[in-house]
Amino acid sequence: MKVDSILASRTKFMTASEIRELLKWITSDVISFGGGLPDPSTFPVDEISKVVAYVLEAYPQRALQYGSTEGVAELREELAKFVDSYAGIKARPENVFITVGSQEALELLGRVFIDQGDVIITENPTYIAALQAWRVYQPRLIGIPMDEHGMVVEKLEDTIRKLKAEGAKIKFIYTIPTAQNPSGLTMSQERRKYLLEIAEKYDLLIVEDDPYSYFLFEPIQVTPIKTLDRSGRVIYLSTASKIFAPGFRLGWVIADKEILDWFNLAKQSLNLHTSTFAQYVLLEGLRRNIILKNLPRVKELYRRKRDAMLTALETYMPPGVSWTKPSGGMFIWATVPPHIDTRELLVTAITKYKVAFVPGHGFSVDQSLTNAMRLNFTYPTFEQIEEGIRRLAMAIKSA
Repeated sequence: MKVDSILASRTKFMTASEIRELLKWITSDVISFGGGLPDPSTFPVDEISKVVAYVLEAYPQRALQYGSTEGVAELREELAKFVDSYAGIKARPENVFITVGSQEALELLGRVFIDQGDVIITENPTYIAALQAWRVYQPRLIGIPMDEHGMVVEKLEDTIRKLKAEGAKIKFIYTIPTAQNPSGLTMSQERRKYLLEIAEKYDLLIVEDDPYSYFLFEPIQVTPIKTLDRSGRVIYLSTASKIFAPGFRLGWVIADKEILDWFNLAKQSLNLHTSTFAQYVLLEGLRRNIILKNLPRVKELYRRKRDAMLTALETYMPPGVSWTKPSGGMFIWATVPPHIDTRELLVTAITKYKVAFVPGHGFSVDQSLTNAMRLNFTYPTFEQIEEGIRRLAMAIKSA
């Protein structure tokens, strides 16, 4: 049967994750800076083992049963306390919604808000999987440039003014303001306030994606945009993947109750609910303070790995290559001379030099950033960081 002949038209906008596809290429002799993987040594394995045993002993009937779509009530209550103590976000349990990682939250945003032709505004470059999730709904994606202080919000307001003048329907502004993926840059507090003022002025939603603020390496004084929100227009996303364990696939949304009611309806037909068992494990992890106890060790390890990669880049890279100095998070964004297409470079890097990275074009709204790459420093060892950057520099020189 020719399946192509009966596919929905939207499938032509479905693309394979470049990062997922890249992982298939990786063999044991290839040093990978590709995926955004945490260092496995940071997983609190012993504590999780005890929590799992406790959950199965204390309330197996609840943990192994179907659950509510919005999430386990006790976990939502515990997360409301956690975001208040850690980030200063005031939220009632009914304003917390549990998702299958924050990636599902991005899909729910598309299902609930995006019609064909709607405008979505993002930083440029931005998170590749957000673009991948939304393109199937056929929006008009608009990218706003960044500098060392994050999204250039003055340019953002100019863009919004022009879009409004032409009658465009803007659905939301998507930002990763702290230790942004892929750049590692952090938006200044002044720009966060200005961004919210713009959203208020033009009556727009802001989607604040915040997986990396747990790993800030510099003494930067910033707060989540959600803490400044007084009108319920900021939809805040975060995840346990970087601070607990990614295998549980747990994320959460904090938003106005009316928005979460629509998320609830959309999720019911998607997967009914997030894993109940995983939710109870995270619940006990929060109650036992496992995450907050572990974070200082993880942050220090990642800071040292970032510094090791920055040193290696400085040591080995040829003239014409530049890179960001990430304030936190997991990634460095590097740019090579304009005549080098990093998609072609990747093939050479993997096959000849045994090193991998993610080409930059997928992170750009219009896929025009062909001479950039994202480098992950959290997963490889210190030895792999130095050797991998040395190999990558050789590949760039050969190009």
